[in-house]
Amino acid sequence: MSLPPFWIRILGLGVIIVLSLWLVNSIYSLYVAIQIPWLANLVLGGIVALILGAIGLLLYYGSAFSKRPSKKPRVKQPIPKNDRDAAELNLATTQQQVVQIQDEVARQALLEESQQIAENLKRGAIRVIVFGTGSVGKTSLIAAMAGQVGGKFGVALTNADEVAGKVGAAMGTTDRPVEYPVDLRGLNRQILLVDTPGILEAGLAGTDRGRIALEEAAAAAMVVFVVDNDLRQSEMEPLQAIAAVGKQSLLVLNKADLFTVADQNLVLNQLRSRVSGLIEPENVIAISASPRPLTLENGKSHQPPANINPFLDRFAQILFASGEAMVAANILQRSQQLSSAAKLLIDQERRQQALQIVTKYQWMSAGAIAINPLPVVDLIATAAINSQMIIDIGKVYGCQLDKSNAKELALSLGKTVGGLGILRGSIELLSNALKLTIATYVVGKAIQGVTGAYLTRIAGLSFIEYFRSNQDWGDGGIDEVVQEQFKLAQKDDFVKGFLQEAMTRIVMPLRSKEKDRA
Repeated sequence: MSLPPFWIRILGLGVIIVLSLWLVNSIYSLYVAIQIPWLANLVLGGIVALILGAIGLLLYYGSAFSKRPSKKPRVKQPIPKNDRDAAELNLATTQQQVVQIQDEVARQALLEESQQIAENLKRGAIRVIVFGTGSVGKTSLIAAMAGQVGGKFGVALTNADEVAGKVGAAMGTTDRPVEYPVDLRGLNRQILLVDTPGILEAGLAGTDRGRIALEEAAAAAMVVFVVDNDLRQSEMEPLQAIAAVGKQSLLVLNKADLFTVADQNLVLNQLRSRVSGLIEPENVIAISASPRPLTLENGKSHQPPANINPFLDRFAQILFASGEAMVAANILQRSQQLSSAAKLLIDQERRQQALQIVTKYQWMSAGAIAINPLPVVDLIATAAINSQMIIDIGKVYGCQLDKSNAKELALSLGKTVGGLGILRGSIELLSNALKLTIATYVVGKAIQGVTGAYLTRIAGLSFIEYFRSNQDWGDGGIDEVVQEQFKLAQKDDFVKGFLQEAMTRIVMPLRSKEKDRA
């Protein structure tokens, strides 16, 4: 019966102490025995130098032999003080990630997007999306803002004439986002007011316009959601999605002039109730961006002026109070989304390269075993091939391993496969399939070769997950990762395709060799 690790350490420490005392006593006795003082000192110095040199060599080579695969070094990043600092740091990191992408088209698209985000951060424009279904008066609201030039709020639209010409157009006319630069007196940052296509319009073109509008809203710092009555369920869903990502939002009830005062208050209360928890009650506002003409007593038609002051008042309050924070938060969100997209592309490219490596080595393993059958097919017996596979997979993920480290990892995974019963399960699965299709005299070698390939693939896929997680098996350890890969490898569609390729690569060559011998 073996001793527990604790008692082994105690026993080893005791031995070291006894040997150390013996060594000190022996050196002292030798020192005393030498009658010439200078010679005694010289011998003592030499012995001490040899001991120190031996300890140094032991420490050096001991650390060299025992070192584990080093994880990719992590550069300590400064802690951001605010959203702007976080956005700048995240954007710089993302740009470093993007250059690693091999797909030139995808890399260029992400680089251009990162440059656009960096430019937006630099000039700090506040992007405000005017959002809603067709014909609710989004363009009319922007045109009414153009009419406020020089007024109480000092609103000035650079291309006011352009937006004025769009008011009253048929539903679906706005088929792409249109930006209107806006200056608000006293605000140091420019506002980009974006008129978007209407959502929930019929037809394929309407669906595309709605998708574009939702994408614009998701990328905005602020959203002005325009309705002309109580919210429908189809309007609630995009509004909830926008509010869920923390967008500062205003819900504007347009065409309020079509309601009586009592009905207008009723609709406002209904809207505030429906968006409770998503939009603050004070951000639900009634306006008339383009009131209906009135017929006077003399029969002439009179066009009342737009009444958007409640909206402008709240709009200005939010921008003056939170404009800086909204810009930084929006840029941070966009840079995080870009970073996620870059990481996903890099991971996909690396995985594709790693899978090619696994496929190469699984059939190398199969060929080696089929030519020289082993008493027991397992991953320990093919550790040499699998260790080289591990080294190659590690290179894909930027990790340099030496052969001893890789072999240790291969042996560890081989023992896990045997301990979990995966070896036996693989042999049973593949034996039953192969016995139905090939001759008895070939089946033994074929089963061993194909099983070797199958196990090598499970090992390779497991190590892909290991390197993807920065050389960490995760909370469930190596057992959980290997079991999950074995479960995936048992799916009928995979087994069918795997066996078809195995027949071509392993079984048919074996059959040909047996026929030639006969």
